[in-house]
Amino acid sequence: MSTTTPREVTTGPAPVRPRRSLRAHSTLAFWLFTGPFLIGLLIFVYVPILWSAWLSFFEARFTVTPSEFVGFENYRTMLTDDDFMGSLVTFTVFAVIIVPTTWALSLALALAVNRLRFMRAFFRSVFFLPTAVSYVAASLIWKMSIFNGVRFGLANTVLGWFGADDTAWLASPDPPWYWLVVVTVRLWLQAGFYMILFLAALQNIPPELYEAAAIDGAKPGWQTFRHITLPQLRATSTAVVLLLLVAAYQAFDEFFNLLSKTTWGRPPLVELYYKALGDNQDYGAGSAGALILTLLICLVTLLQGRIMGFGRSEGAK
Repeated sequence: MSTTTPREVTTGPAPVRPRRSLRAHSTLAFWLFTGPFLIGLLIFVYVPILWSAWLSFFEARFTVTPSEFVGFENYRTMLTDDDFMGSLVTFTVFAVIIVPTTWALSLALALAVNRLRFMRAFFRSVFFLPTAVSYVAASLIWKMSIFNGVRFGLANTVLGWFGADDTAWLASPDPPWYWLVVVTVRLWLQAGFYMILFLAALQNIPPELYEAAAIDGAKPGWQTFRHITLPQLRATSTAVVLLLLVAAYQAFDEFFNLLSKTTWGRPPLVELYYKALGDNQDYGAGSAGALILTLLICLVTLLQGRIMGFGRSEGAK
């Protein structure tokens, strides 16, 4: 009887199969997701900005491929243009009205919603819902239904109950009733968005601060709001003010749709629209005005952020 000895099996490390590293997969996924967005940003944002800067140094009427270099002549023209400088005055009036009003209204809405014990999500959604409405659609509703200058307009109907005459809200700059129309439509559209920002900041305030204040004898209401709530909202308030300023500089849709046939009440973007796409189609001067407005927005934003301490640490003096 023959016996067989078992074959010795040698064990060793298994061969490593070649495969892509996790870093290569992450890089590929990053470019797949962000590549289309970056391409669109380059084509539709950065290239037009650079081309606009190029046009601002040329005589460009009825063409976007100019050949006559004029240097800073377009900038001098815009800075001495009464209509363009008047549009900056219009913006100043608009910002003085809309920025503090929106800040106060959105903060008041956030405080009211934050105090609710039931249906908080419902009211948060109700106040936020107008932000999804188009500025064009809202402007037409304000113009044709609410502030229509004839008798069947909602505002004139309500005033008629008290014996007041019909008011032509958008027909004349004297008295400037059009400001009421422009400001209310912008308030309705954007207050809900900034309410959400304030609401998130309110919910991040530690409740221990209010408990400690109550132990120290602080009265609920204005006293705790002034000494606890408002200081804790400093960073959010600064961000809201900066966003409101930039949005005010970029106001276009409501002014264009409410006051399209008027020569007064034009903010900078509307004035640049008529400058570049009006009868003369002066793309060079329009581009120069756009760059002036961009630099002005950057300057005001940086100055406002420095004054209000945006980005400053809590311990910094």
